Amino acid sequence: MEVEIGQVEAAAPWLRLNDDLVELVLSYLPLRSAVVAGAVSRQWRRIVSHPGFAKRAASSRRRPPWFFLYGQNNVVLRKNQAFGFDPDAGEWIALPPSPSAVPVECFAGAGGFFFATISATRFCYAPLLRGPWRETSPLLFSRYNPLVGVFSSPGGRRRFIVVGGARFIGGLVNLEDPLAVEIYDPESDSWELCAPLPPEFQPGNSSQWLSAALLAGRFFYVFGIYSSSIAAFDLSRRTWSSFQTLRPPGLLFSFLLASGDRLFLAGLCNTPEGPPCFSLWAVDHRTMDYAEIGAMPSDLLSCLFDTDDDDNKFASLKCVGLDGLVYVFNEDHHKAYPACVCEITETSSAAAANLPATSSPQNLRCTWRKVPPLPSPVNRFHKVIAFCSPVPLNSVLLAADLNN
Repeated sequence: MEVEIGQVEAAAPWLRLNDDLVELVLSYLPLRSAVVAGAVSRQWRRIVSHPGFAKRAASSRRRPPWFFLYGQNNVVLRKNQAFGFDPDAGEWIALPPSPSAVPVECFAGAGGFFFATISATRFCYAPLLRGPWRETSPLLFSRYNPLVGVFSSPGGRRRFIVVGGARFIGGLVNLEDPLAVEIYDPESDSWELCAPLPPEFQPGNSSQWLSAALLAGRFFYVFGIYSSSIAAFDLSRRTWSSFQTLRPPGLLFSFLLASGDRLFLAGLCNTPEGPPCFSLWAVDHRTMDYAEIGAMPSDLLSCLFDTDDDDNKFASLKCVGLDGLVYVFNEDHHKAYPACVCEITETSSAAAANLPATSSPQNLRCTWRKVPPLPSPVNRFHKVIAFCSPVPLNSVLLAADLNN
């Protein structure tokens, strides 16, 4: 039975609380619950749709970043799919698959934005969940699968950094400048050419071979998934640090992640006895010292596969993470791209001792669990792209308005 909003308001005195108190209570809700709350009454809708509510909600409660997965079919565009996992709600939602009907050469996301290239130098972006898509002025160098990050300039303005991503022409790498680094200013629609990646990254300089982590909004780290090479780009000085290697014993491949002012390494390791394990290490960004903080339970690692082919099955394992959440998933279709998540938290003993974040990795706790399956139907993809990103509340609210 449908009930008019006016009838609900008359029947529920608690809906007549003053706006300040209602705003305070609603600001603690999970993202999508705040959207639902806007349908309860006219008063609540006015509060959650006010531009100041998103800022109040952001300061009231830490909201975990979402896990995004984009599946690309190289033959049939309509089979492309995109999904976002809301860790607060513990469920996936389906998203629009691409910025346009034209083929998307590469897709990425970071810092509250989707990014895509649709030709050699055509680069476009959109706020998460709500659009609209905007095309930038042409890139200075052509790209394919670059690393992309979002940071704020000293004046608080957003900037996009695009690193590496050499293009293949006729089966050969375009050597014009495969290590190029460019920074985009959305306000002036202009690109700034910066110091290139260190030459040690020359053999593999795309997101297929590299992972990236933005540390404390100041340093953009680039890490070789298989080479374990690491270097940091200072976003203020526009310079690169010295090249180093970060490889714990037995490491087969790994991914670099950031959580506030911490760095973490997540990767597959050989063990002295038994099958490989997927482990996590805390990394001191000043010294590159590392300490293991946990490993994925073997039963969860096994659930990501349905084959006993030990030589090949781990090759499809990928990892992304941000702000204490680490997602490990299988990019093969056989189980509709299953995933697990680890939540890294600081124990109460570390908080009581008031120890620096980088000095006591043993006080970090890892809690693993399975991620629910993607909503059916799930198509077969030739390529899967995944990333973690915070989702601003106003993106969810505006997306809800666009869908109404």
